[in-house]
Amino acid sequence: MIGSYFLFFFLMGFLNTFLPDLDLEKYQQTELFNLMNESPLAFVIMAVIIAPVLEESMFRTLIKPSFTEIHIFCCALLAFFGLGFIPQEAHSLLKYGLVILAAIIIFLFLQSLKPSRIIRIFRILLYRYYRVVWLLTAGLFGLVHIWNYVEGWQFDLILFLLIFPRIIAGYFFGKIKIENNSLIWPIAMHAMNNGVVVIFLLPKIL
Repeated sequence: MIGSYFLFFFLMGFLNTFLPDLDLEKYQQTELFNLMNESPLAFVIMAVIIAPVLEESMFRTLIKPSFTEIHIFCCALLAFFGLGFIPQEAHSLLKYGLVILAAIIIFLFLQSLKPSRIIRIFRILLYRYYRVVWLLTAGLFGLVHIWNYVEGWQFDLILFLLIFPRIIAGYFFGKIKIENNSLIWPIAMHAMNNGVVVIFLLPKIL
């Protein structure tokens, strides 16, 4: 995974040197940088706690899942779409706090239900084709990060290079989930990965 980051920086340096006409400045993580400048504490909590928990709950739960992990996936998906209905000007921690609280309530409700036959069949299929799920979710994990750089939907070579490290990271997070049969480990690795980035950004935060 570390090698993918070195490859990423090499490719970006190559493009800057040999293709200077490419406008790389338009692909900036403006919303994240604004949060970092306006509320450093909220930025750190978002990067190291909320993002790893929410994203791993969406993208790694369906890899050889337990029934509990399927419920976690449903709640994370609802939380992801629920965030779109909250005004952008709302405080980040309040916004995510309310969504996570709602997701926890729904999760407790789902846990109280007996898994239906459909859910049981769904789980069997996910186990049988776990490699497909693993690779597919790694790709999707990278693709959703396009919205860190642009609004709406667009895709080009620069955006692919920007999300490439996330695709590789998603692959390894999935690998850890499979090897340890637990969601805790990919969350921990994701948090550690984001924590390293935050450490490098500390001079800007402070």
